[in-house]
Amino acid sequence: MTIKNKITELLDIEFPVIMAPMFLVSNEGMLKSAIKSGIAGAFPTLNYRKEGELKKMLKELNDYKVKYPKGTYGVNLIVQKTNPLYSSHLEICVEAKVPFYITSLGNPKEVIEKAHSYGAKVFCDVTNLQHAEKCASLDCDGFIAVGQGAGGHAGPYPLQVLVPALHNKFSKIPVIAAGGIADGAGILSMMSLGAEAVSIGTRFIASTEAAVSQDYKDAIVNSKMEDIVLTTKISGTPCTIINTPYAQKIGYTQNWLERKLSTSSTFKKYFKMLVQLKGMKELQKSVKPGSYETLWCAGQSVELINDILPCEEIINRLKAEFTVAYTKLKQGLL
Repeated sequence: MTIKNKITELLDIEFPVIMAPMFLVSNEGMLKSAIKSGIAGAFPTLNYRKEGELKKMLKELNDYKVKYPKGTYGVNLIVQKTNPLYSSHLEICVEAKVPFYITSLGNPKEVIEKAHSYGAKVFCDVTNLQHAEKCASLDCDGFIAVGQGAGGHAGPYPLQVLVPALHNKFSKIPVIAAGGIADGAGILSMMSLGAEAVSIGTRFIASTEAAVSQDYKDAIVNSKMEDIVLTTKISGTPCTIINTPYAQKIGYTQNWLERKLSTSSTFKKYFKMLVQLKGMKELQKSVKPGSYETLWCAGQSVELINDILPCEEIINRLKAEFTVAYTKLKQGLL
């Protein structure tokens, strides 16, 4: 089934799914599968921190996109001042003419201006209407509504409320739903609420291409929604992880001194930078085989994931499930 709406037209893709950008998980093989399969794939630029790595990745994807024009790719930029690579990564992405951007945790003004200078699109992560209002005033191309159940930095509100609220208030700006979606019926349900597309992350951790340990992938398959907990220990911002024994051991909240430094007008920028750097290193260790420091990001959609498959097969299944769900709904069987 080929779907035409605002998002598929903006991105020039066949099916309204974004393979969500995932720190330390998203890689070249996954992105190429997304492009080949007619969806949009995205990755965090922070996955490529060494000199020359990001440029090489973007060239590979640009060359691949020429061969498979029915899909596309984009990057996720952390636009907070605490990201030391933000400016250099944005410059590299603009030079490579990246097709679209996803902005997180900060003011997207500069990204929107530079992306629009050559026709790229910018979608802003939002968790509430106040943040969406600011992004709309900056002329973003769409919202990624990050709701409860999302992997990583989840929002506080259920998508059943957040998506229609955004759609009602900003009727001309398309909404992409993110959080707790792992099958075709979930995609259809979000579109019935007014979303034009969905962003799916956790389902793709359990893929053969994901460059994480087998233990991490197995944990995605074996965990249930009640095994997902929130922690502020990794980045200072609430983040969803699997409730492993190691996560329980280190706790889920910052201590009183960490909380004080996080809100200090004098120290918060530098302290948050240190917290995020430490968290990145801990996550990097945790995805490697044999690591006991199991800080594994995941969303509540683990409940719906039962196998590890190639990305292309996952995408084909999502399309087939969507068609079946749509047909059943149309026939009044649901």
